[in-house]
Amino acid sequence: MNFRAYWRFLVVARQFLPLLLAYARDRNRFLLFGSSRQVTSEQRRERATALMDSLLTLGPTFIKLGQLLSTRPDILPPEYIDEFSKLQDRVPPADWEDARQVLESELGSVDERFATFDTEAISGASLGQVYRAEVDGETVAVKVRRPGIEDLVEADLRVIRWSLPLIMYFVGETRSFSLETLADEFSKTIREEMDYEREARMLAEIRGNFVGNDRIRIPAVVDSHSTQRVLTMEYVPGTKINDIEDLDERGFDRTQLAETLQNAYLQMIIDDGVFHADPHPGNLAVQDDGKLVFYDFGMSGRVDPFVQEKIVDFYAAVADQNIDAILDALIEMGTLSPEADRQVMGDVMELAIADARGEDIEQYRVQQIIQQVEDTIYEFPLRLPSNLALVLRVATVVEGVCVTLDPEFDFISVATTYLREEGFIAAGVRNYVEDRATEVQDAATSAVRIPPKLESVLDRVEREDLQVRADIEDSDRLLATMTKRLILGMMLASTIFSTAFLYAEATPVIAAVTGAFVLVLAGALWWSFRKRKGLRAKPQFTRQSMRDRQESPGGLATSFDDEN
Repeated sequence: MNFRAYWRFLVVARQFLPLLLAYARDRNRFLLFGSSRQVTSEQRRERATALMDSLLTLGPTFIKLGQLLSTRPDILPPEYIDEFSKLQDRVPPADWEDARQVLESELGSVDERFATFDTEAISGASLGQVYRAEVDGETVAVKVRRPGIEDLVEADLRVIRWSLPLIMYFVGETRSFSLETLADEFSKTIREEMDYEREARMLAEIRGNFVGNDRIRIPAVVDSHSTQRVLTMEYVPGTKINDIEDLDERGFDRTQLAETLQNAYLQMIIDDGVFHADPHPGNLAVQDDGKLVFYDFGMSGRVDPFVQEKIVDFYAAVADQNIDAILDALIEMGTLSPEADRQVMGDVMELAIADARGEDIEQYRVQQIIQQVEDTIYEFPLRLPSNLALVLRVATVVEGVCVTLDPEFDFISVATTYLREEGFIAAGVRNYVEDRATEVQDAATSAVRIPPKLESVLDRVEREDLQVRADIEDSDRLLATMTKRLILGMMLASTIFSTAFLYAEATPVIAAVTGAFVLVLAGALWWSFRKRKGLRAKPQFTRQSMRDRQESPGGLATSFDDEN
């Protein structure tokens, strides 16, 4: 029996119980019965703040969970997303003697393996902490997994699994799937982040992709001093990227730094398919020679070719202000549900672009568009792919850093220039022309094949041998609903008459029984007229849904296949 997990469950329950009771009262004012309560945006923000305080109190695992939740607008309202985005992965470092045990169990004696070792941690995070040391005459940064973190994380993961059925009671059916996949994703992500061998591989791969780029610096891994729980890298000092005063004193061109940062992430996501997923200012710095430095590759991800293609389509559509193309790209990526009302979402896109555009038609930013989408798509059922969630989050954080460097930074202009220089936009135009040529060819083929078939049909009409079969498609179950209401109405009318007759001629008890039946029928009839909450529409065909139908057995559409 894992007593630590049971005890941890009680600790977590104590933190979350007041909020769960508040959510229960939102559904039923008196917990078990009563009407629902309307929750204002300000109340949601207060609850988000309280929940964030609880996550900080519960420690490393829950801090990481909050950071992951900040990338999931399909699960949480925008107020929670805003608050959780403030979570900082910075906690006081563990005692050096405890860290030494981890280090020596992996590498052997510290005095023998390192020429010098500074026992004061230069940074402390929830899962690990970093020290400065010296190996073979070179200064290195040594990242050591936090002592005892494995047992704590495993206990917390069990608690999260045990808590899921309870949490699902407070959310709608449309988000149950997202919560289950989130739990799986979080378990995988946090275990990956504790695996420093994986981080070393991802760091080396991304570093290799920027070989020859004289504007980017990524520390090299010291393999001889790296294991699953210890990661030793080059020590690369620099000025924090959000230290504007220091950057100005050193004479750096902040606009150029913003462009370098943006282009680096466009290359990682669109070209390379592997990216650094934690671009907050603490993980970005500028060397004295002006090179942009990336730190901490514990959070990193991959993008499959299909998503890369759709991201290019999205950027190109935003640059062209093509609302339909923006919606198509979002739907095909799985970011926006096909059940979303295109008219409503189109209005959201137009408002977002108009609000962000300003006097200059080119001055608008993707972050504002994504934020508008996040604020609205919470009302729709989504199944947001985990790596795509990371991509969306990276895009907004990077854009925020770029605007800090240069308040006039034009994200779209930089992205459009990059796509054009790399040939993506030209390729898009070429593909469009090829698609239109294919359509013309298909139309010419149809023009040749249709006349003989039409003549055959006319011959059958002339012989009075033409039969037409029509199937009524009731995808919204309107006929079933109308039939149900008709039957309930007839039963209610006859039962009311019977109740009145029994009340006049029989005993009050019998009349009360039939009266109760009247109330049940009346309630059922009233319930059938209730409208579903939320803005939804009949699912619409997209190129992705057609592709799914073609690839799946029997023509059934398949769900978006998560990268993880």
